[in-house]
Amino acid sequence: MKEQPLFNFKVNKETNTIHVEREFATALPLVWDAFTKPEILDQWWAPKPWKSITKYMDFKVGGRRFYAMVSPEGQEHWSTQDFTAINPKSHFKFVDAFADQDENLNPDLPSSEWELNFSSENGVTLVSITVKHKSSANLEQMMLMGFEGGFTMTLNELETILQSSR
Repeated sequence: MKEQPLFNFKVNKETNTIHVEREFATALPLVWDAFTKPEILDQWWAPKPWKSITKYMDFKVGGRRFYAMVSPEGQEHWSTQDFTAINPKSHFKFVDAFADQDENLNPDLPSSEWELNFSSENGVTLVSITVKHKSSANLEQMMLMGFEGGFTMTLNELETILQSSR
């Protein structure tokens, strides 16, 4: 593997998408588990010092993950991930939306469609993520909310967790 793992974060305002590619020097099954098992997701899905707490997760087509990002002061930001497609160890899709603590979706904050693709070569796993927004205003709102910095931090935290499991 290269000295620095591949990391790309690209915003396409014409298609209202964000495309992220990240390599991990870890076998694909471990990376897949990190994205699909709540006990691992909760270790890295929120930018530090925030933490992720999954209330429940039913990882199947038609299933849902309901979770909160919690600040050090206890402030909670709830979200849902509704799974729309799953091909084990290679691909899954979900619709991400902000919600309240009772799972009522927040119409004032943007939802997005996520597609994650996993591939592996020579012990290096590539995760390719596309996040599609309904409008340029929604994309802009997410960027202003700090999505690029926050998601970059979370992927770096995942790298740390994966390194410790090797």
